[in-house]
Amino acid sequence: MAESERGILYLVATPIGNLADFGFRAVEILKKADAIACEDTRHSRPLLDRYGIDRPLLALHEHNESTQAPQLIERLVRGDTLALISDAGTPLINDPGFPLVRLAREAGLRVVPIPGPCALIAALSASGLPADRFAFEGFPPRKGPARLAWFGSLRDDPRTLIFYEASHRVEATLRDLARTFPPGRRLVIARELTKLYETLALTTVDSAPALLEQDPDMRKGEFVLVLEGAPPAPPDSDELDPEQTRILKLLLTECSVKTAVGLAVKITGARRDKLYRAALQWSGGQAGGKGADSEG
Repeated sequence: MAESERGILYLVATPIGNLADFGFRAVEILKKADAIACEDTRHSRPLLDRYGIDRPLLALHEHNESTQAPQLIERLVRGDTLALISDAGTPLINDPGFPLVRLAREAGLRVVPIPGPCALIAALSASGLPADRFAFEGFPPRKGPARLAWFGSLRDDPRTLIFYEASHRVEATLRDLARTFPPGRRLVIARELTKLYETLALTTVDSAPALLEQDPDMRKGEFVLVLEGAPPAPPDSDELDPEQTRILKLLLTECSVKTAVGLAVKITGARRDKLYRAALQWSGGQAGGKGADSEG
């Protein structure tokens, strides 16, 4: 590798299932790297062997990255070129590598992404759900009560929500989605993406558990769940609700329109313009009103 290309950390995306999805540039970079940091050397070796990539492998995973990352930074500073791969997909997306990338950026080193497969993007692109605004939420909590509470916090999010889930928890997760989100909220269950038994099933949160009960094969594999976002909130009405009305009318008996509106905004949180229009209407269009702090 040329001198100007040394001391670089490459983040190389790898196939999520079908090994033919490996990009030409990714293969070229890995063949030239001084070493390849990977999540599991045993998992990565068959892929690298298939493409004739014979470079030293270094283990970098959640249990050792806090100690391994500084050592890799030292190698980069000395001029080595390193590549980082995960077991599948794009590094750092629910995979190890963040401490290494952060340290590299802080050290002023070049970090170069080599884009490629990513399960969440593949599922979203084929889901038929809105892709203009979305949030990747990773894996839901493993325990039922925590998972229900977590889903509850996302219930009104208008963005398309994307989750990963393991095969041994997907049934419980789908049941909790059905308990939390409104019936009819659309859901795509994507499993085994790019593999032989790839499935993208469009359903709803209330119907999803039955899909797995009816078809045992739907319980197998690696899952991406793509959930439709909440519908947009209706536009704010110009009408005051009963409590806002009560408070504003009470304040108007003691204060000027200006003061009553100011206090009502602080108490109710309603829009000032909405309160002001109502106050003027009730006071006969006189901004001063007949409250205790008005003259005359």
